[in-house]
Amino acid sequence: MAENHKISPFSAFLLGVDGMVGSAIFLLPGSLYSKAGNGLIGLLLLSGVSALLLGLCYASLASQTKGNGAAWLYTYKEFGRFAGFEVGFFTWFQGVATISTETAAFLTSLKLFMPALSNKLVYNLSGMAIIALIAVIGLLGDKVSSIADNIATFLKIGVLLIFIFVGIWFIRRINFVSTTHYSVGSVNNAFSNAFYMYMGFAFLPVAAAQMRNPRKNLPKELLAVIISVTLIYIATVVVAIGTLGPSIAHSSLPLAVAFGKHFGNIGKIIITIGTVGSVLGVAISLSYSTPYVASSLANEHRLLPRFFGKKSKDGSPYVAIIITAVLCMLLILSGSYLFLVPCTIIISLVQYFSTSIVMFKKQLARKKHPEKVDHNAFNLRGGIIVPLLSILICLYILFNLKLKVIIFGIISLICGIALYFIDGIIEKHIKNKQIESKQE
Repeated sequence: MAENHKISPFSAFLLGVDGMVGSAIFLLPGSLYSKAGNGLIGLLLLSGVSALLLGLCYASLASQTKGNGAAWLYTYKEFGRFAGFEVGFFTWFQGVATISTETAAFLTSLKLFMPALSNKLVYNLSGMAIIALIAVIGLLGDKVSSIADNIATFLKIGVLLIFIFVGIWFIRRINFVSTTHYSVGSVNNAFSNAFYMYMGFAFLPVAAAQMRNPRKNLPKELLAVIISVTLIYIATVVVAIGTLGPSIAHSSLPLAVAFGKHFGNIGKIIITIGTVGSVLGVAISLSYSTPYVASSLANEHRLLPRFFGKKSKDGSPYVAIIITAVLCMLLILSGSYLFLVPCTIIISLVQYFSTSIVMFKKQLARKKHPEKVDHNAFNLRGGIIVPLLSILICLYILFNLKLKVIIFGIISLICGIALYFIDGIIEKHIKNKQIESKQE
């Protein structure tokens, strides 16, 4: 890519912020407060530090790898096809889970004005209809996806800033007084779920190839993005708690309720517009990109079965689109937004853990063979400390998720392994057919 066509540091900063800020800050504070109380503010700070450590591993590997950085690529090059296939599968499946989670967030946001969505049947049918609709919209191409993403960015950042700068005048010190005691297990679970707010950190290192002088700028951009987003999150939560007090624990739409406390229905509408616009934009954008990720992995890298890569005459990966939409619908039927959030986290942990392991291995190799170090790349200092901490963070988050979420993760892993061996059988059958046809 020509230097004058690469994204500037400021554009990269906006890209990173956009990738991180999603539905979670609008919907999760109430649930997280019920598990950690005012300690939620500290958990957001710890989550930001954790995201930074993991992000540094991505940044270092992105600067050492040709092509756009991605967990499956690092794993494939370091550990071979089976490991790359599994991480590739989970890369695609993370997109599936995120579409489902954002769709659930959309429906949850509308419950304030459409009580009928509290009915399970209405909720499920609405969710499946929305997924089908955004899949069709995603087929319209990258331009529609970009427009939806731009609108979502404007709405979510604009509404959050309005909430912070207007809501700060309604903070009451007494609302931070709480006599409730929270167990260690409850706080740990809150941290694991709070990490969902930061999961977009990996998007910026993946786009490193499009940046100007990424080896120099990427670490700075990553630090600036994570610090900025953490400050926005902490300010938002402080205003929400300062406005509602302990009653925030009972709200599935804490920001809308907090703003509505002083501005009535207009306040609720403003926050709801920002919420639904944000989550729907993200869902539309992902409904376009996720099938193309699957198609690319199948056609260019053979890290998913060939049938994922089948395309229509106009180039649309119709098989991947159909499979993605069907799985999204099944996930919507499986539970609520608060169930889908940790499910998305556990799927993402596969990528974060594999990237951390690759970085750990490379840091050991760097120590043994310093003469082979690429000094033009962004190299982590401190030896194995950063990747080791990243591995421990992944394990900590994993072991503090609820059992049913861990079971979901295990089932997903089994499906990925089964898919790998099924693909192997299909490939062997195709090769045998080709040999037989040549002999004839």
